Amino acid sequence: MREAPNIAVVVMDTARDRDVTATTAPTISTLGDAGTRFTRAFSAAPWTLPSHGSLFTGLYPSKHGAYSGHEYLGDAHPTLPELLGEAGYETVGITNNTWVTPESGFDGFDTLRKAWQLLPGEGNMLWEMVQVQDEESAQGVFRRALSGNPVRNLINAAYAKYLYGRRDSGAERTTGWIDDWLAGRSDDRPFFLFANYIEPHLEYDPPREYAEQFLDDEVSYYEAAALEQDPWEYLVGNVNHAREEFAILRDLYQAEIAHLDAQIDRLREALIDAGEWDDTILVVVGDHGENLGDHGMMDHQYCLYDTLLHVPLVVHGPGFEDGGEVDDLVSLVDLAPTLLDAAGAEAPAAREEFQGRSLHPDTGAEPPEQVYAEYLHPQPTMDALKRQVGELPEYVYRFDRSLRAVRTPEYKFVRGSDGNRELYHVAEDSAERSSLVNERPDIAADLEERLDSWLDSFEHAETSDEVEISGARRDQLEELGYLQ
Repeated sequence: MREAPNIAVVVMDTARDRDVTATTAPTISTLGDAGTRFTRAFSAAPWTLPSHGSLFTGLYPSKHGAYSGHEYLGDAHPTLPELLGEAGYETVGITNNTWVTPESGFDGFDTLRKAWQLLPGEGNMLWEMVQVQDEESAQGVFRRALSGNPVRNLINAAYAKYLYGRRDSGAERTTGWIDDWLAGRSDDRPFFLFANYIEPHLEYDPPREYAEQFLDDEVSYYEAAALEQDPWEYLVGNVNHAREEFAILRDLYQAEIAHLDAQIDRLREALIDAGEWDDTILVVVGDHGENLGDHGMMDHQYCLYDTLLHVPLVVHGPGFEDGGEVDDLVSLVDLAPTLLDAAGAEAPAAREEFQGRSLHPDTGAEPPEQVYAEYLHPQPTMDALKRQVGELPEYVYRFDRSLRAVRTPEYKFVRGSDGNRELYHVAEDSAERSSLVNERPDIAADLEERLDSWLDSFEHAETSDEVEISGARRDQLEELGYLQ
């Protein structure tokens, strides 16, 4: 075995812990049995951009500064690929989510591939080329396509339109690319591999064979595929789903997880075939969860319930063998210091800034008394939502706020910028149905004091500069439900 292990981080985009089970994810379950499963792992934010920012920097969103309203991870703090690169690692990534790209500040890799591009290139021209709706915009896109590398642009556009996403949301191509990369690499350095798989993000559209494994016998694949999945139309009351329809959507969601689990099994086989398995620490983690009718919501915005924050986290490989189930509180900000310890990387300046603690067994770090989560700006904004669905019902405007939460093993306290306060006894009320903020004011006051003390303990990111998102990339984000 090399002195330093390989490290592979697989992000299951939008996977909530409660649905990653031995039934939906037997590969992940097996990895957890042979490695370490963290049963109380929580995201630092409920959606992709700030959550990945925390994973990459070991910092909470207030400190790293990437969230709605400032959609860019600046260079004020080093990222995990940069730190591991400095420690002698080859750093390679492949992403299926346009938030996790250099355009959003996620850089520092030797190689970072966008799975929706057949040939690597800059920008999102391919998305612009397949989204045009009228002659004038088509002419503008055509002129831009002829600049730079027109052959590559045209090939990528054809791939995006006719092949990418035809069977899945890029998972099979992603795993195939990793397999080819592993088989062809000649670098003798240890590697850091990052992969974002976008299943099971909306829309839930698993391959038919997986869908039919989870759908009830009386529900056909075509009936399930025809269900409306627009979260914003549901939020404003233009679409109503009965409990039975949400049950179907959850079946599709779980089928997406099962399909992704099969890809993780393929990735494991690729590591075995390349002779790298025994030398590799494999991390499988969700970046955030999902609401499927929970709390009257769909998608993963506007709240900090555990449906969005409680994520799966399994670590397998050198140092994490037979760790069993760990029920300490864990945050995604803990992954950066953990993986630096696994790599034997010093990085003293970064470690001084980390807001997480290492989970590596050799450190013996004491578990924290609480972890935090932040939702610093609504996404979509009320204006963007109004442009999408028309006039908004009055009740929707209550979501026009920021939220912060502090969670202990027993309780969660949530405070909104509108002054709203909630307290949940999560040890007994895991569904967070009944706020006890009035019944247990002393506990609420104690947790609010902890939250304020934590917020006062570090320098917050400067995010006054406006971040511009191009029309092409804007279209791609809106395809994923991120209205701009």
